[in-house]
Amino acid sequence: MAKARWHIVKDGQGGVTVSRKLPARFDFAVEATVPACNAVLLAQQVRQDMWRALQGLRGFLPVVEIVNDGNHCRIRAGGSVNGPLPLVHVQGLLLQILHDPVRRARWIMHAGRF
Repeated sequence: MAKARWHIVKDGQGGVTVSRKLPARFDFAVEATVPACNAVLLAQQVRQDMWRALQGLRGFLPVVEIVNDGNHCRIRAGGSVNGPLPLVHVQGLLLQILHDPVRRARWIMHAGRF
């Protein structure tokens, strides 16, 4: 079985976008902020949790964008969907994921707080 390929695009200022296809496209997205940490590791952790929750969504291609301002990382998580999109349900589920204190603690621990 072929290993899934993810595109990791760095912006040169500490930000990163992780997506399945290029160009990354957001049909829907939610945002959250966490303390500054390694943007690539944070994006991969968020993407994994988002994929676990939404893998049943037909045609879903996850995208996670991290913008690092020095003190905080702004997470924009979402993606594109090739098919019907139950927007309210999906956005609500992603908000729960991004604001879950247990997940956030795990992400920050894994991504190494600066």
